[in-house]
Amino acid sequence: MSRKNVIEVRNVTMRFGGVTAVSELDMDIEQDSIVGLIGPNGAGKTTVFNVLTGFYRPTEGEVVFAGRRITGMEPHKICSLGMARTFQNIRLFYNETALENVMIGRHVRRSGHWWGAVLGLPGTMREEKNIRKSALELLDRVGLAAHAHEAASALPYGAQRRLEIARALATEPSFLLLDEPAAGMNPQESLELMNFIRQIRDEFHLTILLIEHDMKVVMGVCEHIWVLEYGKLIAEGNADAIRSNPRVIEAYLGEDVNHAAD
Repeated sequence: MSRKNVIEVRNVTMRFGGVTAVSELDMDIEQDSIVGLIGPNGAGKTTVFNVLTGFYRPTEGEVVFAGRRITGMEPHKICSLGMARTFQNIRLFYNETALENVMIGRHVRRSGHWWGAVLGLPGTMREEKNIRKSALELLDRVGLAAHAHEAASALPYGAQRRLEIARALATEPSFLLLDEPAAGMNPQESLELMNFIRQIRDEFHLTILLIEHDMKVVMGVCEHIWVLEYGKLIAEGNADAIRSNPRVIEAYLGEDVNHAAD
């Protein structure tokens, strides 16, 4: 039995002046899957992420998320529907603790108003206490409980990556976009990352789309892969199909693709 699509991208084109960053892109991403978007630098991958999450409004086409058209919707509203992302360059509040970073992510689900905290209203105080408790529980679930009260800037690089993902998870997403999560990691850290991605998919019932240059991670964890070149989709399929596609090898992967599963 096939899974339903959590997101559908139809004929999406994104132009910046005379430059076409993404051209006539179609994607269907099935619920509970882990999928990848790859391509050389400048292929348009991050532009796709920015369109999906509302940072860019596409020049043409539409995006449907969880059965709702979200084209042109503001990022915070898309986030409230259940979409979250990380960034290629880690974006943490480095002067805040790991716990505070996750609490900030959790605030997107807060029902009270900001001024309730200023006035010390009992309902707001109770909610803030619950946010703190759930943030601590989330840090424990991603293996960062021991770092809860450390400044984000003091954490090892791999832990900072996990913390950024934990902050995204705090928004209670159903669809998580990871932008180069293995960037800067050594082989052992990349292996741990693959296991971590599978873990959070299963534990949090997520659909995950990742951009990644580490082919061992892509081929090892993704069920379906799309390949962009100069904003155009040149191939899609499972790892075996991508690994053996002559156009993909010529355009991007070269020898790396043939050794990605070694």
